[in-house]
Amino acid sequence: MLYESGPCLVVNKPPGVLTQAPPGIDSLEQRIKDFLAAREGLAPPVYLGVPHRLDRPASGAMVFARHPRATRRLADQFEARSVEKTYWACVAGAVEPAEGTWRDFLRKIPDRPQAEVVDASHPEGREAVLHYRTIGTTPYGSLLEITLETGRTHQIRIQAASRGHPLLGDAQYGSRIAFGAQTEDVRERAIALHARRIAFRHPATREAVSVVAPVPVPVAWGAVGVEG
Repeated sequence: MLYESGPCLVVNKPPGVLTQAPPGIDSLEQRIKDFLAAREGLAPPVYLGVPHRLDRPASGAMVFARHPRATRRLADQFEARSVEKTYWACVAGAVEPAEGTWRDFLRKIPDRPQAEVVDASHPEGREAVLHYRTIGTTPYGSLLEITLETGRTHQIRIQAASRGHPLLGDAQYGSRIAFGAQTEDVRERAIALHARRIAFRHPATREAVSVVAPVPVPVAWGAVGVEG
């Protein structure tokens, strides 16, 4: 737990864990519900609102809510794009220029857990905008700090990969460099994408909240020279 205040909590999601899943399948949502039930002696079902998601192989800060009103208020902030989200990403190669903005149109591929870049005229294309700056180098390429204007499916992953800079460990988008433990189940493997910071208005007090998440697998990040 990184932060807890009233109906609002922020957790550092480990990589390889689903944000949500059907009953009986491991997920961060269920882990938090089990923790709250054990800590407070609550009988199931335990309510937990999930106003946003992180890709399964990614890690980092996620905000949750403990009652429906707080969930709705947080969800409204995400829909209004007023939540500030900063990511760290280790990508292959040297990104040039060292700082800039990427604008694309992305399409979710039907019946596949994957997205692709399409022409602006494509009827299913949705604009994707992010801003990046290089904050370090690794033996394999660049360490980027990224802020999102939009939140499209696999946005950071596909925008980086389409420019020849796939995230380390992200074989789905062309990476040939392993990142972290190579588990037998490929779905449990990490990619070098970490939600470093999240900032929002507290759903009850309206006060500004900013939470920074340390990298949850220091061995993996340390192997590429990143601490934090």
